[in-house]
Amino acid sequence: MSGQQGESLGNVHGSVNTENKLGWRKIMAFLGPAYLVSVGYMDPGNWATDIAGGSEFGYRLIWILFVSNLLALLLQSLSARLGIVRGLDLAQVSKNTYTRFVNICLYILAQIAIVACDLAEVIGMAIGLQLLFHLPMLWGISLTVSDTLLLLFLMNKGMRKLEGFIISMIFIIGLAFLIEMFIVKPDVVDIAKGFLPHNLSGSELYIAIGIIGATVMPHNLYLHSSLVQTRKIERTDAGIKQALKFNLFDTTIALNLAFLVNAAILILAASAFFRNGYFQVAEIKDAYKLLNHIFGSLAPMLFAIALIASGQSSTITGTLAGQIIMEGHINLRIQPWLRRLLTRLLAIIPAVLTIVYFGEESLTSLIILSQVVLSLQLGFAVIPLIHFTSDKAYMGKFAIGWKIKVLAWLSAALIVVLNAKLIVEQICDWIKDYPSITPWMYGLIIPLTIGIAFLLVYVFLKPIYFKHHTAPGTTVPHGEATTIGSMAPILYKRIAVTIDFSGKDRDSIRNALMQGGKDAEYTLMHIVETAAAGYLGTEALDHETQSDRENLDKYIAELRAMHYHAHGIIGYGKASNAIAKIVNDEGIDFIVMGGHGHKALKDIIFGTTVDAVRHRVNVPILIVKPDKQ
Repeated sequence: MSGQQGESLGNVHGSVNTENKLGWRKIMAFLGPAYLVSVGYMDPGNWATDIAGGSEFGYRLIWILFVSNLLALLLQSLSARLGIVRGLDLAQVSKNTYTRFVNICLYILAQIAIVACDLAEVIGMAIGLQLLFHLPMLWGISLTVSDTLLLLFLMNKGMRKLEGFIISMIFIIGLAFLIEMFIVKPDVVDIAKGFLPHNLSGSELYIAIGIIGATVMPHNLYLHSSLVQTRKIERTDAGIKQALKFNLFDTTIALNLAFLVNAAILILAASAFFRNGYFQVAEIKDAYKLLNHIFGSLAPMLFAIALIASGQSSTITGTLAGQIIMEGHINLRIQPWLRRLLTRLLAIIPAVLTIVYFGEESLTSLIILSQVVLSLQLGFAVIPLIHFTSDKAYMGKFAIGWKIKVLAWLSAALIVVLNAKLIVEQICDWIKDYPSITPWMYGLIIPLTIGIAFLLVYVFLKPIYFKHHTAPGTTVPHGEATTIGSMAPILYKRIAVTIDFSGKDRDSIRNALMQGGKDAEYTLMHIVETAAAGYLGTEALDHETQSDRENLDKYIAELRAMHYHAHGIIGYGKASNAIAKIVNDEGIDFIVMGGHGHKALKDIIFGTTVDAVRHRVNVPILIVKPDKQ
């Protein structure tokens, strides 16, 4: 739905009540958002980078995991602060701060990151299905489209049910790795040495940046700033302060659990493979086989189950993030199932092409590349987040202090510098190793890289040197309330009523008559949607069309007998298009429609005519709720 910007995740906004609760009930009411965020920190992308790092470098990259977790804790707490204090998500605030062109660019980059993340989930799920059920990879990848129905079901059950599903997935993952730690018996002293930082270069730098990208996911910053708004809180200083405190608890617990899972994966790879001389094990499937070879059947089975659980849970949160980013940056809203399907298809295409042209053995390399892409996009989410939470004009007393601000900017600088180093090294390697693509490098890749670098500089400088001079109140989602003034009645002269010859017609007609009285002209519309009507239009003379004409004439005769001005029109083909055409042709200034009462899956099967009509006409629509039978 295009139009004015609304509440973030409007269908569940403020749906979890935290008021009038005390003690542990109060704490439990706030717990949840960070767990949805945390699944992004233990998805198949993390598995690939952690297994690659552990098998090739042993425990040496545990410190990167630890630093990544600290970065995540800092940035996710800032994201939650933004959502709680300002009541807007990160994308919405960006829309109010940057130009439309920049917002479109930020949306495209964020969407690329979401597709990259979903790509990891697609491959991870397919690998898990293959390991457990010996399903071919192409079949497994195709089956991942079906999770759209699971998302639709959970979204319609409410926020608490969705959070419950995610937490159960986290429990399965955590339990699986806890058991595997007892099986592999890692070296505690070597693990402790892995927390000591050291210089990074070459493939170790590439894997390290992949770990950072897989851990501090950019779309999670958008997601968290929206999810905290599902809690209904008191909009007072005391209420906001309490919400910040409980959400910090939520974030700390959830992300530390995610760190333990990630550390367990890396330790598992280091203990099982690196320690046993398998230094190049970067493939998830190879890890499964070697676990089976070294430790028997239980470890690899737990490994596969946890892999499927992580992929399924991350898929759902990625869809929510995509919805937030689309609505926030470019003010466009589409059905969640449709955006899930589009994102999944965009992720499936590169996975299928990789299998066809390079073979299944290249899929793990594709996962790691996707996590590096996530890291490259981080700066475009982190820098605005720090600016927005530092702004005292909007955050007031809840703006972050100078100590947190310094830590946040140092984190942003670390991310940007590591990414810049990787990009320069990668471009130099490509030019050196593949001389044939040099014209493409200088003609496309390098100019595009420079353009993106300038965009990052602009995103950093804009809030500092080109601040808006509007009052803070102008950036609320729906704008400011206007003066109502005198309330003269609105008289509609040409009123249309949609008719479907059911029990709803009486209520629809009655509501229409209440709007215009006996001075208005009433147009009763019925749309024939038969196959013949779709092809032949007004030339359709099938039995249904003739019967509908006779029924419509009966309504018109009754209204005229009561001294109302009425006439009927039969439309043909798709209902929304036909209704819009009649409204525009007849000069209608008000429409009354009966709601069909469909929910969830029925909307997919039968369609949502009311929503479709709203986008095709520019007049008020009164939707009459159907009586419950």
